[in-house]
Amino acid sequence: MKQKAPFLDALLGLVAGVGLIALYAPLLATAALSFFQIVRVRGKLGFAPFSLDPYVALLANGEILAALSTSLVVATMSSLLALVLALMFAFYFVSARRGLGIAMQTMVFLPFLLPPIITGLSLLIAFREIDLGRGLVTIIIAHVVFIVPVVYRTVLVRLQLLGSSLTEASLDLGASRVQTLRYVILPQMRPALISGVLLAFAISFDETLITLFVAGSQTTLPIRLWAMMRVGFVPEINALATLIFLCTAAITFAIGLMQRAGERV
Repeated sequence: MKQKAPFLDALLGLVAGVGLIALYAPLLATAALSFFQIVRVRGKLGFAPFSLDPYVALLANGEILAALSTSLVVATMSSLLALVLALMFAFYFVSARRGLGIAMQTMVFLPFLLPPIITGLSLLIAFREIDLGRGLVTIIIAHVVFIVPVVYRTVLVRLQLLGSSLTEASLDLGASRVQTLRYVILPQMRPALISGVLLAFAISFDETLITLFVAGSQTTLPIRLWAMMRVGFVPEINALATLIFLCTAAITFAIGLMQRAGERV
């Protein structure tokens, strides 16, 4: 029987608590400052009354809304394209010879494992060599290259857990391979597909460094925020950061639900 160590448990709990505070205190402070702005009254700093003015100013800021629209389009398109490619790569890996599958997998993961500055620079050189002007298309291509490994890994794990018994049973009952894929395999993989797309969407929406190399005249939301912080701080940044945090938390929660649903199947 193991002896309990109350002091060690308390110490670990304290360390975990300090870590959580250090992680979430800036986020909570940003959210609070989006409602209570810091003002100077008679030479002293204080908080203004509760106000939604930063959110109203955010909705009236056309440049931020345009950048947000671009980021949503890029994240949506790149996530869907990454899902299609990830499915193709995953099916190839489970059916190909081991050496070819490992070689393909290495090529898929390499852009994600390299430093983003190297990936971005390599893509920039490639686009220049094929004379493809930088813009929305190049951003989407770059994001697809970067997020495919995330979706691929999620899809591959689920596909390997399914095994080959379902496919063999479906084929023995007279179904074609297309019918087996549509009515047997894909429904069983739905939680992994959804969670992979959501995770890829969040990563694409937040990507900054690679986008700087391939964006050209297009501006995504992270690039716009970076430019705003260089020239000065405005209150609507707090409001925008709060909204992004809430949306990201919702996506993370949805991914957790999808993964739990996948484990139960």
